[in-house]
Amino acid sequence: MSEINNHAEALQHAIRESEEFQALQAAYNKVMNDPSSKEMFDNFRNIQIELQQKQMQGMEITEEEIEQAKKVVEVVQQHEGISDLMTQEQNVNNLINELSQIITKPLEELYQM
Repeated sequence: MSEINNHAEALQHAIRESEEFQALQAAYNKVMNDPSSKEMFDNFRNIQIELQQKQMQGMEITEEEIEQAKKVVEVVQQHEGISDLMTQEQNVNNLINELSQIITKPLEELYQM
């Protein structure tokens, strides 16, 4: 394994050990360990995935599907555990975006010359 891959593996480990990821994991486990929360979350994710797949395939998303998705999002946002999970997921995404900016800085600097 090259040196850069070793650094990537170390970064992966650091992300897993980060406060952001630990909070995400705790929020996820809380939702998954409550059957009604899990069912609600799974329904939300299934609708989200279904709409993304249709969009990627160039299929039209109907008004009915959009309304159904909006209703599910409203219900999910009202659920404390799922809302916290979504917040924690956003925090991890923010961390990864910050890391991505740091990692791609050499390319950015190269093309600014």
